[in-house]
Amino acid sequence: MSMSDSTATEMKHVIGLLLGTETDWPNAFEALVRRAGGVTDGTGTRHLYDVERITIEPFDLRQQPSYDLVIDRLAYWYYHPREWLKKVALMDGTYLLNSPFTFQAMEKHAAYCAMMRLGLKVPATVLVPYKNPVDHAKYAFTAERYNEPFDLDKVAEHVGYPLFMKPYDGGAWRGVSRIRNADELHRAYDESGEMLMHLQASVEGYDVFARSLSIGAETMVMKFDPDQPMHNRYSVDHNFLTPELGEEVLTIGRVVNAFFRWEFNSCETLVRGADVHPIDYANACPDVAITSLHYYFPWAMKALVKWSVFCTATRRRANPHVDPAPWFAISDRDDLGYDEKLTAYRALADTYFETDRYQDFSASRLADIDEVALAYFESQEFDALLVDTVTTQFPPHEHERFVAHFRGLLQLWCRDERARLSG
Repeated sequence: MSMSDSTATEMKHVIGLLLGTETDWPNAFEALVRRAGGVTDGTGTRHLYDVERITIEPFDLRQQPSYDLVIDRLAYWYYHPREWLKKVALMDGTYLLNSPFTFQAMEKHAAYCAMMRLGLKVPATVLVPYKNPVDHAKYAFTAERYNEPFDLDKVAEHVGYPLFMKPYDGGAWRGVSRIRNADELHRAYDESGEMLMHLQASVEGYDVFARSLSIGAETMVMKFDPDQPMHNRYSVDHNFLTPELGEEVLTIGRVVNAFFRWEFNSCETLVRGADVHPIDYANACPDVAITSLHYYFPWAMKALVKWSVFCTATRRRANPHVDPAPWFAISDRDDLGYDEKLTAYRALADTYFETDRYQDFSASRLADIDEVALAYFESQEFDALLVDTVTTQFPPHEHERFVAHFRGLLQLWCRDERARLSG
């Protein structure tokens, strides 16, 4: 962070993007930040923004970074930049989306444990030992002395068929198998190798699969179908949940994120009757591709810009450490039912995300962001990005079809947004 002059009326911020293979949303994010310009805070200071893509190279632990905030899409699997993120968070106070501390320690297994502790309706889950021995010199001796033989069939019967076998720390549906009988159970377990696996009860007969994408203090709950191809998994449906169930799904996503200090995450829930079952909600790199989010892509980019600006302009301080005590204090109260506890958890989540302050900041300091975003998504600049993305990701014989498909969905959003703003 640097001052442009002695009166400190301007403050320049650099947002760093730590990327892997993605090019679509980074281009859109950069364009939206550029078009949005700066913001003026309550003291009259003007905050100006640049966006840079971070390169991976040797780093001195005492070297100060130029970034005020980093959006991380890489460190969940690439350890060198993950260690750089830890350094800039601990030593330099760089704001991170997301924290490598909690995502490294609190993978899906820990997330299941924590949310079960809070009383959420997570399906029955059992962790089973590795199928193949881990590659460690001490394993054979340790296993001989302390590893108890177990009956995999009995464990599966305890969980109940059908069930899912999935890695305790997985993502992107890696290694996930739906298991209907003992033959499929043993085949999947044999193929798991050195992956540590959960067996989790299937929520049979569910009414709807809801996927919530949260960026800071905003959440979009979307109808999702994992059996569809990627371009068709999200449905444009604004009324697929009752208001009460929609609020519960939204709250669960916010609670998960506030508990773990995650600010860019997705939460998958299955709704059956009046019950909401969270099944997967530790996603260090949630899907924000144009070709999957389509209609919802503009919302995601706008929310990401708003949260990044809010965090830097207000000097929001990041806390990389989980503090379960206030959450467990609510969970342990016998005088509160499920709904009352969820309400209390939501209050903690809103406090963590400074929801009221964020909404006030957005309304007063980013008042024109909706119009700026609409103009961008209606522009030739964005259409060129859309066409380039489709022609890069799809084979030539599908280009015309999918350009028309995604262009139609984005134009639908633009029409809906223009109607909302004019209403």
